[in-house]
Amino acid sequence: MTDRSWDDDSEYRDAVQRAERATRFGWAAVAGTTGVLGCVLIVAVAVCAVAAVAGLYVVMSMDH
Repeated sequence: MTDRSWDDDSEYRDAVQRAERATRFGWAAVAGTTGVLGCVLIVAVAVCAVAAVAGLYVVMSMDH
């Protein structure tokens, strides 16, 4: 037998705390991934814009 009383809910509280930590970690991972993907998207758009401007520059310089 255990020495704990029938209304000891320490295991339940421990499980709830573990679940809350896991939830916080999960949301932090989602936020981090979203932030990284957002930065990658911004860089990709900037690279495409620079490539387009460079292409226009090359085309315009070939006319002269």
